[in-house]
Amino acid sequence: MSKIIRTQKPSVLPFYAMALVFVVLCAVLPVYKLWALLAALGGAFVAFGAAQKVCPPRVVEHEVPFHTGVEDVDQMLTDIQQKLDTLHALNEALPEPQLSAAMTRMEKAGRSIVEAVEANPEKAKQVRRFANYYLPDAVNVLQQYAKLAKQGVRGENAAAIRTEVEHNAASIATAFENQLDALYAAESMDLSADITVLQNMLKGQGLS
Repeated sequence: MSKIIRTQKPSVLPFYAMALVFVVLCAVLPVYKLWALLAALGGAFVAFGAAQKVCPPRVVEHEVPFHTGVEDVDQMLTDIQQKLDTLHALNEALPEPQLSAAMTRMEKAGRSIVEAVEANPEKAKQVRRFANYYLPDAVNVLQQYAKLAKQGVRGENAAAIRTEVEHNAASIATAFENQLDALYAAESMDLSADITVLQNMLKGQGLS
């Protein structure tokens, strides 16, 4: 999900004011003497401070796809989202119903993975292989399939490739779903343990 990030951009005018005052004071004071040099420096810093009050930093807003607070995680999620967008576009262009259904499952699982990692960036290490290998390879295979379909390539080799892709698409979708399920394994175990404790408490109180 896109985020609006606000950052402060300092004005350059205080620096110009400091430099100008320093140059002017150096021109009128005997800066070869220590007291004069210190006076020039002091005046420059006073000018800098005054200019900062007159020209405070500007607040700049810019939109980023993700902002988890961890730069490499944000980049990984951005890459995953871009590949899922490519997968979606491919799905829109391919009419084969079974393949389309499998691609829909891939995209749904992929976007759920993105949501899970965005909410819990510490899970990012669990999906590195998915992000770096499984998803890119799947998208690449489907792009090649779409290219063959668009070009109307015939022959045994092309037919064999199309059949193989169509046959394995469901397995790839299942692998994506298993990756998503693995992200929630720890939470599932904790929930199961909590349910067991609650059941035992209820039994102990004669309520179940």
